[in-house]
Amino acid sequence: MRLFVAVTLGEAIESEATAAIQRLKGLARHARWVPPANLHLTLHFLGDVAAERLPELKEALAPVGPAHEPLTLSIEGGGGFGAPSHPRVLWAGVGGDTKALGALQADVVDVLRPLGFEPEHRDYAAHLTLARSKVPRGDRELAECVRALRDAKWGETRVDRLVLFESLGGKYHPRAEFPLGKSPLPLGEG
Repeated sequence: MRLFVAVTLGEAIESEATAAIQRLKGLARHARWVPPANLHLTLHFLGDVAAERLPELKEALAPVGPAHEPLTLSIEGGGGFGAPSHPRVLWAGVGGDTKALGALQADVVDVLRPLGFEPEHRDYAAHLTLARSKVPRGDRELAECVRALRDAKWGETRVDRLVLFESLGGKYHPRAEFPLGKSPLPLGEG
C-alpha cells in the first residue's frame, strides 16, 4: 500500500481550485495537473507499506487528532519548485493558522518516527500541489502559471480531521480518519 497522512480542504476550496486549474491549464498545456478531487495538504508521506502494518499506523495516529483543535486555513498566492524560468512543480500557497498546521504535522511525524517513517524534508512548508512538469528539467509554461497565481485567493476552509490515505491507481482512498479536537462527552456526562 502506498500511504500518506494529509488534511483535506473541503468542497468550497475544491470548487475554487477546479475553476482556477481550468484557467491555468490553458497556460501550461503539457503539465500533469492534479485532479481537484485529489487536492490535499500532505503532512507525512509514508511510501510503500505492508497492509499488515495498517493497524499499528492507526493506533499511532489515533491520539494525534484529539490533541489538536480544528483550524482554519486559506489558499492564496502560489509559486513553483525548481528554476524560476522553468519550474518542475506548480503550487498554491497556504495561509491562515499555519502555526497550528505545523504543530499538527510535527506530531504526526513524532508518532510515526518510532515506527520507522522518517519525514521527507526537515522543515515542513505547507503548499497545495497543482501541477507537475512532464519533463525533469521543468516547464517554461509553468512559470507563466506562477505569475498568474501571484494574487490568487481561493477562500478559507476549516480543517477538522487527519486522513490516512492510500494512493491507488491515481486516486486517493481514505483508510482511516482521525477527528481533530476533543470528542464530545456523551449526554449526561458533562
